[in-house]
Amino acid sequence: MKRFIGFVKKEFYHIFRDRRSLFILFGMPIAQIMLFGFAITNEINNVDIAVLDHSKDATTQEIINKISASKYFSIQQFIERETDIESVFKKGKVKAVLNFEKEFSKKLIKENTATIQIITDATDPNTANTISNFVNSILRNYQQELNKDIKITYQIVPQTRMIYNPELKSVFMFVPGVMTIILMLVSAMMTSISITREKEMGTMEILLVSPLKPFQVIIGKVVPYIFLSVINAIVIIVLSVFVLKMPVQGSLILLGLESVLFIINALSLGILISTISKTQQTAMMISLMGLMLPVIILSGFIFPISSMPLPLQVISNIIPAKWFIIILKGIMLKGVGISFIWKETLILVAMTLFFMGLSVKKYKIRLE
Repeated sequence: MKRFIGFVKKEFYHIFRDRRSLFILFGMPIAQIMLFGFAITNEINNVDIAVLDHSKDATTQEIINKISASKYFSIQQFIERETDIESVFKKGKVKAVLNFEKEFSKKLIKENTATIQIITDATDPNTANTISNFVNSILRNYQQELNKDIKITYQIVPQTRMIYNPELKSVFMFVPGVMTIILMLVSAMMTSISITREKEMGTMEILLVSPLKPFQVIIGKVVPYIFLSVINAIVIIVLSVFVLKMPVQGSLILLGLESVLFIINALSLGILISTISKTQQTAMMISLMGLMLPVIILSGFIFPISSMPLPLQVISNIIPAKWFIIILKGIMLKGVGISFIWKETLILVAMTLFFMGLSVKKYKIRLE
């Protein structure tokens, strides 16, 4: 036991002496969570739009004022001809043009209908669709104000209620995904170079002839990073709650335990990469390039898994990040307990045991 404790202490010394490793371990997560939290968003605010008003009457002016008063849009310019629309878009600043038809107010009164054409720059399809939806929402509100005194015999009024994220804040979607990516990539990357570092430094022979058993070496390599990654997770959660205003509806204890489980899972995967890699560069490439794309694409972080082709949906089941994101969203946003996430927890436990067992087996092969 004393030998094992001494080995763990040696691993701590190695980590604290390597400033680059400390920067990657603590600097990168803070920078990434702040970047994703503030810079990357699917919300729109103060989007520049232009107006082409053929009518120029009181009604169109009311609509323009209503749109301009919202926090979502800023009237950048008024144009006079339809031929100017293309040149406005080519400059790149204006993202949408509202085109009011001639005699808008008269048609609205006489024919009970009038047309506003919403022209958007669809080089960014998601933004264009969001702009269109927001403009339509403002127009529907204005229409309801006009028709509030008109009675219709039969009327179906849909009412939409958003739960868990009523304000549709994108940070509520990004924080669980970013936390998962950071813990997975940083933890796996740091442990993936641990054994390969021993090979390159020529100290692997000492481990091979030491009385420590393979599973003790594996656990000894993982323990220091568990401690440091837990600190990392605490920092991320604190930043998310107090800086990004991310709620935690469920149990903090359960959130902490699930985070530790996922950290051990990621570290085990990193150790497995380390046992099959000959150099630190190879281990870094596998842990970065081999994990980053699957974690981002197949975890459900950005793209819904249900919308993917069936083969990719099947493959996504072997991505640990997918199950951890489900757990995080359940605890942080829905406030669920273990009775709702026990399946995902068992899957992570099974994956962790598999990675640890395979790492020990690979290490034994190297001993022979």
